[in-house]
Amino acid sequence: MHDDHWSSLQTHWDRLKPAHLRDLFKDEGRFGHFSRQLDDLTIDFSKERIDAGAFEALLGLAKAAGVEARRDAMFAGERINSTEDREVLHVALRAERSDGFMVDGAPTAELVEPVLDAFLAFADQVRSGDIAAKAGRFTDVINIGIGGSDLGPVMVARALSPYRGQGPNVHFVSNVDGAHLSDVTAGLDPATTLVLVASKTFTTQETMTNAAAAKAWLGAAAAQNMAALSTNLEATEAFGIPQVRVFGFWDWVGGRYSVWSAIGLSVALSVGSDHFRAFLSGARSMDQHFKTAPLADNLPVLLALIGIWRRNMMGCATVAMMPYDQRLERLPAYVQQLDMESNGKRVALDGSALERSSGPVIWGEPGTNAQHSFFQLIHQGTDIIPVDFIVSATSGSDYVDQHELLLANCLAQSEALAFGKTADEVRAEGVTEALVPHKVFPGNRPSTTIVQRRLDPFALGRLIALYEHKVFVQGTIWGVNSYDQWGVELGKALAQALVPIVRGQTSPDGKDASTQGLLGRIAELNGS
Repeated sequence: MHDDHWSSLQTHWDRLKPAHLRDLFKDEGRFGHFSRQLDDLTIDFSKERIDAGAFEALLGLAKAAGVEARRDAMFAGERINSTEDREVLHVALRAERSDGFMVDGAPTAELVEPVLDAFLAFADQVRSGDIAAKAGRFTDVINIGIGGSDLGPVMVARALSPYRGQGPNVHFVSNVDGAHLSDVTAGLDPATTLVLVASKTFTTQETMTNAAAAKAWLGAAAAQNMAALSTNLEATEAFGIPQVRVFGFWDWVGGRYSVWSAIGLSVALSVGSDHFRAFLSGARSMDQHFKTAPLADNLPVLLALIGIWRRNMMGCATVAMMPYDQRLERLPAYVQQLDMESNGKRVALDGSALERSSGPVIWGEPGTNAQHSFFQLIHQGTDIIPVDFIVSATSGSDYVDQHELLLANCLAQSEALAFGKTADEVRAEGVTEALVPHKVFPGNRPSTTIVQRRLDPFALGRLIALYEHKVFVQGTIWGVNSYDQWGVELGKALAQALVPIVRGQTSPDGKDASTQGLLGRIAELNGS
């Protein structure tokens, strides 16, 4: 598919492969050629191993793959999630009524706005104390969910923690390991804790197991101290949560794209409705840019094309994500799910095997901590690992000196990765010849740097939407469905079948030798 364009890219890579970034930067205008801005947001990809010819070839691939047409189809509400026959309209959750999104012939605003207004009003009333527990004002909130019902809210609530004001403390439980719920509830008062159960179907095994345990922990307060984020009103009522405390969303919102919906209630409880609306507004600004900007200036498209170059031309199987902001510590985990669950596919939309590699492994930690752990491998290891640096120009705290040091470290790391240090430069420092090979930095290791003015609700919404649309573009070019996740189903089904065996209720006969052996050993260790 698009073989001529892929062949053109390969020709450019064969030409550029021997070149060093030191040589490419002899072009004094390189930063201007290979960086783009949207308001205060800047993406600098000048330290990627591309030149003008490769860049034009990448744009040609995007055009040939139909990125613009598929983008327009998504915004038009077409059912581009073909394997589940669903629309992909998370963008409608942060839209204005004038944007005109439609689903099944009806304006999405008529669905979205009443739910948004309801859960934001609920959040503000909890924050003000107008909605309270019998024992008084809610001091704490526990969000129980998993996957998209956890990773988005926990990341956003952490990132926007300076905007909490007088809101309750918000906690998150996702792992079915009882230690998670136990550790979170330790020290909390069930009488003044609000528990949110986040599950669209209200059947997710891990979530419902934790929800039942949390309900027991709440005891007599459970009737008043629970709310649900679900569309299964029958199940929520059976669980004991009144309909007035249930906030829903829709099949055209995928789990990993749902933080903009009622799934974001925990965020709204943390920061309030005004900041939540600013968060939505930031995402909408990126939606508008993605929808209208030419490919050559379109930030999500450019970020995606750099990823295609890294993955399919350079053969890089992983990408390190380095937010130089402690409050973005959960962003790499969030993008892991967004990217890897979306584009971790081996077959195309028509079911045929992919001819090229798809999504890379995404991983990372905040800088500067990462510099003292795995950056050694990134700088001097045998594999080339591209890096996305994310940093804000202004400090998110009163410690300005620390932020200046943080900025210096971020810029220094991208410089060191790009240009390295040669053997002659090491020798010039008077290093003994035996140590020279150990102190050489090969450089020529690619990175992209994303800079914004500050981390605030608007900027965070814009940043998340940037990565959402980047994933969309890459999925379009690879020809996969970025909106299903069948890969999580088999393990779930097998786990369900293993539960009675683990409990000793049924025999392990028919299981493989390894599983039988492990079950036997576990039983021995449990003394049974």
